[in-house]
Amino acid sequence: MKDKSLDIYLLGICGTGVGSLAGLLKQLGHRVRGSDEHVYPPMSEKLEEWGIEVLDGYDPSHLEPDPDLVIVGNVIRATNAEAAAARTRGLPTWSMPEAVSRLGIGDKKSIVVAGTHGKTSVTALATHVLMEAGKDPSYLVGGALVGYPESFRAGGGELFVIEGDEYDTAYFDKGPKFLHYQPHTAIITSLEFDHADIFDSIVAVERSFAALVGKVPSGGNLIIWHGAHRARRLVERHARTSNILVYSETPQADADLFMGALRSGPEGLVCEPVLHGESLGTIQIPLWGDMNAANVLAVVGALSVNGLDAEQLRQGLATYRGVRRRLELRGEPRGIAVVDDFGHHPTAIEMTIAAARTRWPGRRLWSVFEPRSATSRRNVFQDAFAKALAHADRVVIASHERLGEIPLNERFNPEAVARNINERGVIADAVGEVDAIVELVGKTAKRGDVILVFSNGAFGGLHGKLLERLGNEA
Repeated sequence: MKDKSLDIYLLGICGTGVGSLAGLLKQLGHRVRGSDEHVYPPMSEKLEEWGIEVLDGYDPSHLEPDPDLVIVGNVIRATNAEAAAARTRGLPTWSMPEAVSRLGIGDKKSIVVAGTHGKTSVTALATHVLMEAGKDPSYLVGGALVGYPESFRAGGGELFVIEGDEYDTAYFDKGPKFLHYQPHTAIITSLEFDHADIFDSIVAVERSFAALVGKVPSGGNLIIWHGAHRARRLVERHARTSNILVYSETPQADADLFMGALRSGPEGLVCEPVLHGESLGTIQIPLWGDMNAANVLAVVGALSVNGLDAEQLRQGLATYRGVRRRLELRGEPRGIAVVDDFGHHPTAIEMTIAAARTRWPGRRLWSVFEPRSATSRRNVFQDAFAKALAHADRVVIASHERLGEIPLNERFNPEAVARNINERGVIADAVGEVDAIVELVGKTAKRGDVILVFSNGAFGGLHGKLLERLGNEA
C-alpha cells in the first residue's frame, strides 16, 4: 500500500500531529482530505496552503465517496459519527502512528526521540544537523523549526526522525504511540511521571518505556541520558541490543559521551562534547541551560552511531536556530522581554527558569503559568509546581476553562499554589482572567524584566496582548 497513491481521509485533521501527517501524506503523493469539529488556525490555514480539503464538523456524508483509508486522530472517540460510519461501511481505519509507520517510515531507519522532557527540541536539532550534513532525512517534528517551512518532510535519505510520545494511540489502540515507529535508534531523554489522565502510576509509565526498549532490534541503538535512572534500569532488563550509549552533561565514569567543558551565557551554550574519549572541539550553539546541553549530547550520540562524523556534527550544531515555543523571545517592548515556552511539567519549568537566568543574567524573571495540560489541571504535581515556579522572582498562576472538568478533590488549585509560593518568599498572584494578567503585568513590570509565559496552548492570546500593552506604554 505504501507505493500506491491513496485517497486518504483524516478525522481530527486540525490537530498539530494529524495536520502535519496530512501534509506529509500529500507530499508523498496521496490524495488527502479530512474533517474537524472546529476548523481553526493555524493548522486550517496551513492545510489550505497545502491544498488539502477540510470539512467543518463530523457528518457521515463527509466520507463520500468512500476513501481508501481513514486515519483517526487521538482526540476522536468511538462514538464519533464519522468513526462509527467508517466502521459500519467496513472502511480500512488506522491510527495516526500506524499511518506514520506504514506510509511514512516504511523501510527507512527510524530515530525515535522519547522521554518526558526534550522530545521536540531533540527531534528538531537532530533534523537540522542531518539536513546540514546533506543526508536528506524524512522527519515529523511536534513543533515549528525556525528556518524551515514545515515541521515534516518526505526525504530521499535512509533516516526518518520522529518524536515518540508515550501517550495512547487511538480509541481502538490504548498502547503508546511510540511503539508503532519501528525504532532502529531510540533516544530516551528522561523518564518521569506524566499524563495522569491515562497513567495511574510511574510503574505504568515504565511499562510503556520497557516496551519501547524491547522494540529496538539487536542491531539497533539505545541512547540514554545518564540521569534517567529508571530508564537505565529498564535498559538493563529489557534491551535486545548491546549498542547502548549513555550521555551526561558532566564527566561520569559510566558515561560514553559528556561535556568536557560547558558554559551557558547570553550568547548560548559554549561546550565541548567528548565521545568515547575524543573531543569534538568547542562549539557555540544558540541554546541555553543544562537541559539543552543534555539535548545536544543526545543528538551527538544518536547521529554519531548513524554515520555522521565530528565535522558534520559541529557544523550542524553551530548553525541551529531553534524551535518555536522553547524559550522563544517574542518581543522586548520598553526593554521588557516577553518569552514563550511550552513548559507544562514542573521539572521542565524549573530547568527552563534556570536556563533563562543564564540567557538574561541579573534580570528579574516573572513566571506566568497556565494549568492547561491534562496532568497540570490535576493536583498530582501541585506542590512540585509551587517549588518550580518559586525559582522565579515574581509569579502569576492562571486558571483554565477546563479545570472544572476535574473532580474537586483532584483539581489543581491556583490560589493554593500562589499561597505556597508566597510562603517561600516569592510574590505570587492567582489571576483567573487573561485580561487581568495583562493588567497586572502591564502596571507592575519594569524595564529589564523578563516575562516567561508557560503554557502548552494559546493561553488566550496572552503573549500578543502583553506585547501590545507593554508597547502602548512606551
